[in-house]
Amino acid sequence: MDNTVALVQAYLHVNGYFTVAEYPIVSVNRRGEPRGITDIDLMAWRFPRASGRAGLPGGRRAIGEAARATDPALRSPADMPDMLIAEVKRGRARFNRAMRDPPVLATALARFGCCNAADSEATARKLLREGSADTHCGHVVRLVAFGAAAADEHLPRGHVVPLENVVRYLRRWLRDCWPELHGVKFSNPAVELLALLQRLDPGAKDGAP
Repeated sequence: MDNTVALVQAYLHVNGYFTVAEYPIVSVNRRGEPRGITDIDLMAWRFPRASGRAGLPGGRRAIGEAARATDPALRSPADMPDMLIAEVKRGRARFNRAMRDPPVLATALARFGCCNAADSEATARKLLREGSADTHCGHVVRLVAFGAAAADEHLPRGHVVPLENVVRYLRRWLRDCWPELHGVKFSNPAVELLALLQRLDPGAKDGAP
């Protein structure tokens, strides 16, 4: 997995989202030959009551539990399930050309069951036109682009979250939870690198920024 995608995936996990990374969209031509159209960097889902609090029996706490709200930069709805279709770029925040093709986007929506096949293309067109769409199933689908710079003309009316904000939020989470997390080895390479930087930080023990 690309390290930048891994970074954003960790950020979404900390904010209560389930994720699928680098999901391929493949077509088959008339001769039955497969052809990759695009990979969706991240598809993510969050239930409305997701919380940093995960109490365990006997008064125990889950490791890494911190009393914090979802990052406001994500604009997650508080009262309904939220599905994100996210593109991750190291440069300008944008969506690939294939992801701006309504049938391709509709395929992804139908594949994950967030709307039925009959409604998927209309939902995809609204997503590209407005950046979000309410589905007949009672949740919202949103386009979100993560990047290191401002959006350009290749971004539809989706929401943009700067990568700088992603790193800042994860580092703050590590500092807040460092008494519990300092001995954890993370499987996510991006978080493991941030944890290493935290260990090397002279102010890590007292939570200094």
